[in-house]
Amino acid sequence: MNPINREQEALLTNATKFFKESYGYEPKVAGYAPGRVNLIGEHTDYNDGFVLPIALNLGTVVVGSGNGSDVCRIKSNASVDEDKSSEFRVPSVEKLLPGEPKWANYVKGVVAFFNGTVKGFDAVAVSNVPLGGGLSSSASLEVSTYAFLEGLFGKTDSLKEKALICQKAEHEFANTPCGIMDQFISVMGEANNALLIDCMELTSELIPMHIDDCVILITNTNMKHNLGTSEYAVRRKQCEEAAKILGVRSLRFATTEQLIAQKERLPEVIFRRARHVISEIGRT
Repeated sequence: MNPINREQEALLTNATKFFKESYGYEPKVAGYAPGRVNLIGEHTDYNDGFVLPIALNLGTVVVGSGNGSDVCRIKSNASVDEDKSSEFRVPSVEKLLPGEPKWANYVKGVVAFFNGTVKGFDAVAVSNVPLGGGLSSSASLEVSTYAFLEGLFGKTDSLKEKALICQKAEHEFANTPCGIMDQFISVMGEANNALLIDCMELTSELIPMHIDDCVILITNTNMKHNLGTSEYAVRRKQCEEAAKILGVRSLRFATTEQLIAQKERLPEVIFRRARHVISEIGRT
């Protein structure tokens, strides 16, 4: 990892110090991944729609080294109300399962599905992405973990495969039915570009952002959420119900005219959810 800005450099410095304090020696490998904010396309990724996120200069760095054993050890600096360290055996020795602490499930999922043979390692994760703030701290942890594992055990050639593996880790180890947006932008985002993602075709295109003297202002509402326990899963089921009533595979294939024609068959809240998604897909 070669830091490209002061935020990344500070993260790497803090992570290196944390690692030395935790394990008593210098880390050899670092992996980094950014958080994100979405400009257009809310609740459209899991409806096969389009999204336009940008990567942030906030992110997560995982640093560490192989430890010559079959045990993986990782610590976090996150402000969580649970154990900040986790230890588990490599997947080739013992099947990995979700458990406590919950934050480590994102790491374990990536280790379980990594495209390569994972051996024992010592690591720490340090992040400046606010937890539960809607800036994809979980995807940032997943992708930085994957990048760290690549540094130890070999690269995955396909960026798309890397993103899909991280999404699978969140689905199966964090029990969160997330779309692909967060992992795609965390893997593929570049400075001064947005990323237009077709969530049905799983293709993406970098869109240059020439905003000159304008800024994208992100504010902290101080409201925390968790995709695994929030209304997110409810929204997804509501959208799936709307698509079923409209007779389409997903709301990507529905039109406003179809929706209005079937309004009497749709509960009011389902109608509103579908109207939002269909209009967002059209807007993007």
